[in-house]
Amino acid sequence: MAAGTGSGRTVSATFSPVRGWLLLPSWLVIGIFLLVPVLLMLVYSFLTKEFRGGVIWEFSLAAYDQFVFDRGLFGDDPPQIEWAYITIFVRSILQALGATVLCLLIGFPTAYFIATRPANTRAIWLFLVTIPYWVNLLIRTVSMKFLIRDNGPLNEALLAIGVIDAPLQLINTNFAVQLGLFYSYLPFMVLPIYASVERYNFALSEAASDLYAPKWTILRSILLPVVKPGIIAGCILVFVPSLGAFLAPDLLGGAKTFMIGSLIEEQFKGNAGNWPFGAAASMILLSMVLVVLLFYARAQSREQT
Repeated sequence: MAAGTGSGRTVSATFSPVRGWLLLPSWLVIGIFLLVPVLLMLVYSFLTKEFRGGVIWEFSLAAYDQFVFDRGLFGDDPPQIEWAYITIFVRSILQALGATVLCLLIGFPTAYFIATRPANTRAIWLFLVTIPYWVNLLIRTVSMKFLIRDNGPLNEALLAIGVIDAPLQLINTNFAVQLGLFYSYLPFMVLPIYASVERYNFALSEAASDLYAPKWTILRSILLPVVKPGIIAGCILVFVPSLGAFLAPDLLGGAKTFMIGSLIEEQFKGNAGNWPFGAAASMILLSMVLVVLLFYARAQSREQT
């Protein structure tokens, strides 16, 4: 129930005449900094690339056609499926899924551990989880590259204790990219799950234990369904930025680990870039993200009905 006022009107009724004006700053920010750039990219995706860079204001589907079909160097060959870009998209999806699963496997126990600590120590544990975000992502990614390079601290330590005879080739591999994505977005998984577990009524687990329910049954049938919204939110918060990441693939990967974020970035570099193609790839990536979010929203609406 809305809180009352001295005149007997509710707060909701008091501000209803100016509710639209109160939301105006938010709508302006969303419109200027979100909708306008997206619409600009949408328009650019249907323009024609200028030979010396930039665009020509002639509308066409050439950018989307380039993504799907290979028509040869001069564009007059019979169209064939362009597997290079499709492979990059598939690799990006697999890397994002891998980072999401890995973050979930590590993040859920971490969040559960923090939520079950005494109330006066939880803030310290959350502080430790969020410390990496005090440093710029670029610096953290470069530090990861320094750590796992051929003559880096990791290989030198393994060589010193005799675990390996030669340095491990970790840089420019899918493993390095996966490690970078996991390290970058793990807190995005921990924090929403922690928020859900903290609100969980542990008396339910105690009651199930008193009825001789095994621990795995309690986890699967009682705890997980209750904290499911936090798990889904964490998965989305990790999957979406991992899908479009370009720092980890650029710094930790190589040509064989190219991801869609790197592909888009390359199209807007210098005068040699293909802005319409970069915009088209951005729109395709945005469409994939929207599909994921709509699927989540639909699943949530079904649970609430």
